[in-house]
Amino acid sequence: MPQRTRRPQKVRVPVELPGDTAPERWLANIRVSGFTVMMLLLLVLAVAVLAPSLKLLIEQHNQIVDLQKSVAEQKSQVKDLKSQVARWDDPAYIEAQARNRLLFVSPGEYTYLVTPVNAGGVATTTTPISKKIQHTQVDWVQSLTASVLQAGLSTSTKAALKSNGDIP
Repeated sequence: MPQRTRRPQKVRVPVELPGDTAPERWLANIRVSGFTVMMLLLLVLAVAVLAPSLKLLIEQHNQIVDLQKSVAEQKSQVKDLKSQVARWDDPAYIEAQARNRLLFVSPGEYTYLVTPVNAGGVATTTTPISKKIQHTQVDWVQSLTASVLQAGLSTSTKAALKSNGDIP
């Protein structure tokens, strides 16, 4: 048999790749296992389940704060009202209120009440009030129907109707 000739062995020389940066080395060292994926999924699921409850908790906390403010305002109103009620225990306050509201005067005092002569165009002559009940001879149903039909079917403008005296 013929002898085989040996081939020269290949020599491997380590080569350094250029430009490995820190983030690339960091990403190359990450190992993702099934446990890591499961924990990430559980974390996302927990956030999805708890988010509505947390939103409700925050809304209820805001409502509580608003109600506490309302209670504080009402307490201050109650305090003011109690002080007003306490004033009525003072005889001087009662006398002042009687003078102002009821126009009371002490014996021997004179009071003058000024009234306007004609307050802003109020009619001084009015028709006398009758002691008898008066009945009108107008059929109000027919009058109402005629008024509605006239308003609905009229082609006149508002100014024209006013000048005719149809509308006030």
